[in-house]
Amino acid sequence: MKIMVIQGPNLNMLGVREKDIYGPMRLEQIHAQMKEFATQNNVEIEFFQSNLEGEIVDKIQECFGEVDGIIINPAAYTHTSIAIRDAISAVSIPTIEVHISNIHRREEFRKENMIAPVCASSVVGFGPFGYHLAMMGMLQIMNEVRAVKEAQKQAATN
Repeated sequence: MKIMVIQGPNLNMLGVREKDIYGPMRLEQIHAQMKEFATQNNVEIEFFQSNLEGEIVDKIQECFGEVDGIIINPAAYTHTSIAIRDAISAVSIPTIEVHISNIHRREEFRKENMIAPVCASSVVGFGPFGYHLAMMGMLQIMNEVRAVKEAQKQAATN
């Protein structure tokens, strides 16, 4: 099983920017914890970060046929990007959206979410721990998908 983690704009500045909202943890530290969890669960994991919407769309499209699940923090593009939404929808890969802060308790413009409706789930407001919750959720989704495929195989041979 393989998971792609896609990080949107300004997440490369975690640990530096607005620590009162996003905390002191750097993106590299979050990724190290995710990698450790993935290794413990025999899951391959890859990380990608971009400040550019088109690069994020390209990465989502590259996942088609290559990964079993996507964990994405589209950051500010959450509120504006129909292109990222359409890319997630197009590839039909189970996707979990993560936000470090609780976007529902912030500025009014952050309450509009273009991405959540095409995701399996969203994790918001748990800080960096939200990525761990997303990993656990993705493992559950991937196990359920595998069980359905095995049941379909079994039914086809009977």
